Amino acid sequence: MYHFIGIKGSGMASLASVLHGLGFEVQGSDIEEHLFTEDGLRELGITILPFSADNIKPDMIIVKGNAFKDDHIEVVKAQELGLKIYSYQEMIAKLTEKFETITIAGCHGKTTTTSMLSHVLKNITGCNYLIGDGTGYAEKDNKYFALEACEWQRHFLAYSPYYAIITNIELDHMDYYKDISDVIDAFQEYANKAEKMVIACGDDPYTHSLEVKPPIFFYGLDDDNDIQARNVEYHDEGTDFDVFIEDNYYGHFDLPLYGKHMLLNALAVIGVCYYERLDAKEVAKHLKTFEGAKRRFKEKVLNDGDIITIDDYAHHPTEVKVTIKAARQKYPGKEIVAVLMIHTLSRAKIFAQEFADALNLADKSYITDIYTDRAEEGYDDVTYKVVMEKTNNCEHITLDEVDKLLKHKNAVILFMSSKAIYVYEDKYEKLLAEAK
Repeated sequence: MYHFIGIKGSGMASLASVLHGLGFEVQGSDIEEHLFTEDGLRELGITILPFSADNIKPDMIIVKGNAFKDDHIEVVKAQELGLKIYSYQEMIAKLTEKFETITIAGCHGKTTTTSMLSHVLKNITGCNYLIGDGTGYAEKDNKYFALEACEWQRHFLAYSPYYAIITNIELDHMDYYKDISDVIDAFQEYANKAEKMVIACGDDPYTHSLEVKPPIFFYGLDDDNDIQARNVEYHDEGTDFDVFIEDNYYGHFDLPLYGKHMLLNALAVIGVCYYERLDAKEVAKHLKTFEGAKRRFKEKVLNDGDIITIDDYAHHPTEVKVTIKAARQKYPGKEIVAVLMIHTLSRAKIFAQEFADALNLADKSYITDIYTDRAEEGYDDVTYKVVMEKTNNCEHITLDEVDKLLKHKNAVILFMSSKAIYVYEDKYEKLLAEAK
């Protein structure tokens, strides 16, 4: 029996699903508040218990979420019983050794790229996957394992990839990384663990500085890329493009997704498929049916199409920018309204100007109070105002002021955050229905 401490965490839920799929007995514990990840776990028949030392029994194997310290009641009980305790990344590393594992890392785009790759490979040849949005799937006989690999605290160095994908390198997680050089060093160490090759975004300003021993192939729109998109057309139904790999035509692709960032994510997937000698028409067919990852540009059509709401995980200025641009591409005739909840005081302060520049791409923007779930020394004076005062057309909004959004007609309302922005979206949709 595997017992997960913190099983409702998005990565932990994915991992629990994978173990279940491989035939292991799995249960877990967590807070009693409902989280979106538990629905899928319960559908699999996985038991979820409230935290209690009584959950821990002899002969269990423990998987501990990274948010839980050694003084947690269940960890203490497991140590008293002398049980084997794996961290989240240690358990993944142990499991993925059995497969040709394709790790997808990057400061942005890794969840979508992993979802896209999983979708294509699963439909063509079979593929296990573990995605940081709470999604996990596995069968013992599959050859491939697509794995979202997070750079936070260098967790991705626990893995031994067959392919190592790098979607981009950018400064984030400032509570851990000292500067961009520290981030680059981590990605360089990650890339050097690849057994077959590294596939990296060549349009990124930092990937070409990596010194790696495995072969490295670059993808993007620039002419010097090995995997290159040409004849690109962005339109309100998606993106069309041709792909040339090492100057040889591979195929034409029609992506039902929006923005240059989605095109780049697709190129990473196409690169893996090419080097695994998969048929381009098969790859194109399944890319065309990819509907996106959880909490990435999730749309609802309201009021007979007058209002579109979009829920997106965007929490870094780059992600906010590309999400707004994607909405503009798909809905060129509508007002674009951004609602942003920033997570962590350090991110708000360090990226204040970048957040403001991103929000300025919208026609109108709103910013909530900053979401904090851990202490951050030295940022006591930071509030939403450090961003708002740098924007052109932004207002503060609280949950009690969601009715401000009702004035927008023929609009796309973007709700963006890695945290509980959905409470704003839910309230807005309720008020909109009442006002109809």
